[in-house]
Amino acid sequence: MTPADSRCVMTQIVMPMHTNGAAGVLFGGIMMQWIDVCSGVAAMRHAAGAVTTASIDRLDFLSPVLVGEIVVLQAQVNFVGRTSMEVGCRVETEDMKTRSRRYVTKAYLTFVAIDDKGKPRTLEPLAAADDHDRRRARDAQKRRAERLRAAGRNPS
Repeated sequence: MTPADSRCVMTQIVMPMHTNGAAGVLFGGIMMQWIDVCSGVAAMRHAAGAVTTASIDRLDFLSPVLVGEIVVLQAQVNFVGRTSMEVGCRVETEDMKTRSRRYVTKAYLTFVAIDDKGKPRTLEPLAAADDHDRRRARDAQKRRAERLRAAGRNPS
């Protein structure tokens, strides 16, 4: 399976219930939920089954997302290890009148494939289709090594 085979695109409209009320700005936790769902679908596609979220990297909001805006989330698998995988998710808003997009944030999530008993299971390797896929996999491997070092584990 290639990264493109796992790709998930999800669109949301920001409703008043998703915001802090007075300022009409999307709650960060709602954005995190949408990122987790979109990325989880990409991970499930690659795993051909259940996964669980193991971690989400730093999440920086570059600009506020307001009530009434359209949010477009795009996720795909970047790297696959033995039982875990990294999924990247890019988030933009879309102006329905001009069709222009504004980059809002991105996140890298780690998912673990699980069996019927909730135990980790082996994943099929990721098949890079082009140089872009290979670069994303190399970058993901560097982030994985950094995560493992930060957790006090040997990245090899």
